[in-house]
Amino acid sequence: MVNIKSNKQHIIKSKKNHINNISKKSMIRTFLKKTNRAILNNDKVTAKKLYLHLQLILDRQARKGIIHKNKAARHKSNIIKRINNLQ
Repeated sequence: MVNIKSNKQHIIKSKKNHINNISKKSMIRTFLKKTNRAILNNDKVTAKKLYLHLQLILDRQARKGIIHKNKAARHKSNIIKRINNLQ
């Protein structure tokens, strides 16, 4: 364990940030699953609504550095392609 007070504070802060980042990544995965479930059920209206919300979440997390911007773009591109292919 560290003896310097500022290092102790840094460890506490990094643990809090780590927990927050895990929560935000979990939220992304949840919305991806919901959107994919709507696509599999051929529910285009619900899928589009979920996609709009997912798009906002992905862009926000990419801006904050939680996920890489290319990963957010890849997810958005794949989801919208699948939505557009629905009958």
